[in-house]
Amino acid sequence: MALAIATFLFITLLSTTKTLAFDSCPSNEQLSVIPIYGKCSPFNTPKPTSWENTLINMASKDPQRLSYLSSLVAQKPNSAPIASGQQVFNIGNYVVRAKIGTPGQLMFMVLDTSSDTAWVPCSGCTGCTSSVFTPNISSTYGSMECSVPECTQVKGQSCPAAGAPGACFFNQSYGGASSFYATLSRDSLRLGADVIPNYSFGCISAVSGSSIPPQGLLGLGRGSMSLLSQSMSLYSGVFSYCLPSFKSYYFSGSLKLGPLGQPKNIRTTPLLKNPHRPSLYYVNLTGISVGRVLVPIAPKLLAFDPNTGAGTIIDSGTVITRFVQPIYSAIRDEFRKQVKGPFTSLGAFDTCFASTNEAVAPAIILHFTGMDLVLPMENSLIHSSASPLACLAMAAAPTNVNSVLNVIANLQQQNLRILFDTANSRLGIARELCN
Repeated sequence: MALAIATFLFITLLSTTKTLAFDSCPSNEQLSVIPIYGKCSPFNTPKPTSWENTLINMASKDPQRLSYLSSLVAQKPNSAPIASGQQVFNIGNYVVRAKIGTPGQLMFMVLDTSSDTAWVPCSGCTGCTSSVFTPNISSTYGSMECSVPECTQVKGQSCPAAGAPGACFFNQSYGGASSFYATLSRDSLRLGADVIPNYSFGCISAVSGSSIPPQGLLGLGRGSMSLLSQSMSLYSGVFSYCLPSFKSYYFSGSLKLGPLGQPKNIRTTPLLKNPHRPSLYYVNLTGISVGRVLVPIAPKLLAFDPNTGAGTIIDSGTVITRFVQPIYSAIRDEFRKQVKGPFTSLGAFDTCFASTNEAVAPAIILHFTGMDLVLPMENSLIHSSASPLACLAMAAAPTNVNSVLNVIANLQQQNLRILFDTANSRLGIARELCN
């Protein structure tokens, strides 16, 4: 009886929430995480008719993302030449509403946990195709000189010498083969009801490539130029997000900044620091189970190594979880043992099977130091609407990059509250209906 009442209340709440979400999008005071294919997306992306094709298309860009992450770990030069002309943009997976300047100018900025410096396209930008920030109408805007300490902290800065006079310009790559040229600037940043004065960010004047987010990026990494570092007095180095499913057309997730309102009872695992790439959120993945079977994996393939960049990170910008080839092969082979074949491929997914066999599909369990994460089936499988197929929603890291990094991606994070607590150097995960 109690179970029936609880089920009824849950369905009623979900139905009510869906109705409200259908009728309106979150207000400016709500700090929402918006899927790019959702109803509230500002980018006029049509509602997908096939979610699996949309996901396959999004996942096809992951190799570029992995190449970008691997280049960060390897500390390769983070700059590239700028080309002129109009570009076709790929849009990040999730955006947050922010206002820059006084009065505030609305921008939908990509949420990126593996980047630090925020940046937005500015008026006069070459190659920008979306809304741009107009510095001239902001009473609090100012460009920053080469002499300021922040100029030495931004990657790709092009000052002739330390402390030299003149504006601080910088050149950065993003997403693999894309790049931008920007002026280090300062202005007010408004997130929900909070205003962060004198926020340092890049004012983009030129872009090249297809991966630069059209309305900019909000860096939620751990480096000195990130949102966490610039708002330490306000948010104490703590934030969390809950990512809605890509299928949740009428729903948005949420971003919570600061220790207030975070889950009290949440399982945590230590965050690891890589001094060669301090922005990334490394965690200690100790093993992986498929059903009741602990997959045999050589410890060195999971070990954290700051010198090579090896280990496991949590990333908001990669679509499907990627493991180095030997780890993925071991997971896939064990999964196939427990599910009836035959198996086919679909896009990035090489283990697709008749959905009638889904009942015997085993759960994937990620074992971290101090915490086990049992992935819900919706985070482990995708389904084809064109044919009765289900696919294991993971893949191997591309072999043409520095393949030492395992990435826990956003598909596997959906409908979970992910807590980043840099003050206590821990990452927490709790179940939550983000939709």
